[in-house]
Amino acid sequence: MGQPVVHFEVIGTDPDKLRSYYSELFGWEIDANNPMKYGVVQREGNVNEDGIGIGGGVGTGPEGYAGHVTFYVQVPDVEAALAKAESLGGTRMMGPDEVMEGLVIGLFQDPEGHTVGVVNRA
Repeated sequence: MGQPVVHFEVIGTDPDKLRSYYSELFGWEIDANNPMKYGVVQREGNVNEDGIGIGGGVGTGPEGYAGHVTFYVQVPDVEAALAKAESLGGTRMMGPDEVMEGLVIGLFQDPEGHTVGVVNRA
């Protein structure tokens, strides 16, 4: 059985502008009322008539980072997934990092430079 895509992410240099843009474009309700000012798009309210859809987020990256658009795959072990990505020709960008209590993430670039995230709820 494969591992599911569970989250999408849009990171850029002007998160307020990005949140406004995607909110107006797709009708997403984006809540950035949290300490990281990470705009959360809840899955509920963003599904099609068959109940298909995932939640995500819109935010900012570190100083000097242009950003990325990516998806996160839920994995049993973030470190193991990052190590396997590297062994297959990818490049680790960050992680594993516990970004909130019980939420561990990592980012890597595939052999063509696309950013992909892996996540586990510990």
